[in-house]
This record gives sequence, structure tokens and C-alpha cells, in this order.
Amino acid sequence: MKPIIENKKARLEYEILESFEAGLELSGGEVKALRAGRGSLIGSRVVVRGGEAFVVGMTIPPYQAKNTPSSYDPERTRRILLSKKQIAELASSEGQKGLTIIPIMVYNKVQLLKLQVAIVRHKKKHDKRDTLRSRDAKRDIERTLKNQD
Repeated sequence: MKPIIENKKARLEYEILESFEAGLELSGGEVKALRAGRGSLIGSRVVVRGGEAFVVGMTIPPYQAKNTPSSYDPERTRRILLSKKQIAELASSEGQKGLTIIPIMVYNKVQLLKLQVAIVRHKKKHDKRDTLRSRDAKRDIERTLKNQD
């Protein structure tokens, strides 16, 4: 699955414990803007209130600025479509200390826009260094194997 928009720092900043595929409740202009690749997940998070899940802080700029109503809010709270069982699991993990729920990416699945949501734990500084070190080592190994052929 090729992401339309992605939270690129999420994999470096957080340790992903579990992820879910969710639908998004959007207006028509927001769908067009996302399909055009405009939008940002940086600084966004997921909250569970009243048996429903919402994404907060996700920015979707207007598709056509001149045709957009003046009341349009690009950072409005958007509802996430999940099953009751998944919402209950998110709600229980939201209450645990040290765990956060963040959106990872928005992608196309057939004709629908889907949001990948993950339960994460923030990495310590030394864990981030280890991740970068292992990524560099893997890249060097692949580079040497490619040059041997």
C-alpha cells in the first residue's frame, strides 16, 4: 500500500506496538485534497470519547481555496470509523501510562481512503540511536551486496 500522506517521524520517534486500519469521515473537498497529496499528520493524535474515536490535529487544507466556505476549519476533529471492539481496545490503551495513539498514514484501498492508526510508546534517546545505527548498517550491507553482483 502506497501512502498518500504519512507521518514519517512516527517510526523514528515511537515504538509501534499494534496498528489498526480505520475509515475516515470526510467531506468531498477533503477527499479531493488528500488524493492530491495535500495534508499533514504531524502533531496529530487519536482520542476516544463517548464510544467513538476521533483524530485531532490532522491538517487538510482546502482543495480549492476560493470555492471553500469561510467556515471551513482545516484542523477540525474528524471521526474515525472502527468496530466497537477496536474502539474498546484503543480506549483501554489510551488510559495506560506511556501509551499514545497516533495516525501513521492515509492510503487508498480500492476507492476508499483508509487511515492506519497505531498504539505506540515513545522511544528513549538511546533507542532512537540504535534504530538509526541498525538502519545505516542494513543500508551498507545492501550496498555491498549490490556492488558484488
